Amino acid sequence: MSSLALVTGGNRGIGLAIAHALKTAGHDVVITYRSGQPPVGFKSVQMDVTQTQSVDKAFDEIETQWGSPEIIVANAGITKDGLSMRMSDEDFESVIDANLTGAFRVARRSTKGLLKLKRGRLIFVGSVVGSLGSAGQVNYSSSKAGLVGMARSFARELGSRGITANVIAPGFVETDMTSSLDDKRRNEIAASVPLGRFCSAEEIADVVVFIASPQASYITGAIIPVDGGLGMGH
Repeated sequence: MSSLALVTGGNRGIGLAIAHALKTAGHDVVITYRSGQPPVGFKSVQMDVTQTQSVDKAFDEIETQWGSPEIIVANAGITKDGLSMRMSDEDFESVIDANLTGAFRVARRSTKGLLKLKRGRLIFVGSVVGSLGSAGQVNYSSSKAGLVGMARSFARELGSRGITANVIAPGFVETDMTSSLDDKRRNEIAASVPLGRFCSAEEIADVVVFIASPQASYITGAIIPVDGGLGMGH
């Protein structure tokens, strides 16, 4: 059965791979983007997850044109890496605001439609570093760890209405960001992963499609790792 799916930050990288996979699975997909041009072949709206007004406006547009999204993938996020002793308040707060508070703004606004539908999927794109931590990423790791508490709280609040909330936790992914690493560093990273390689964006997208499917209707409040075994035990 086709559902309306919303993917924030769906114009590139992992978000775009998720959008393509959901579309292939038969869903009607709306992507949000903050700047630049949206990809061809998708319904799209502009949304800045750091602005409540922008999130509300985008949802109003989506609901007016296409109805209430039933699958919400909170993927939009940023990084501002640096050692904690040199990290400014702004670098810490802006990452929390985009990655954690941004996901909350999107999920909070989406619940209006989900409660009317009496079903739905909240899917938060987290990270293995939310459990493992990462030197130089105290802001990013904190934001991704926060998504776990957030998803589990939504799971408890909304479970009785048939709405699930889960976190997908990728490990090292082949993206524009990781492709710029030199070979030595890439090999070091791959060696730390039990499966010995980076993850493809498509492998994350496939897990999102499963969590969005009826087959995953009894999974909620879970962290689903897609990390090649990097974070096992956490």
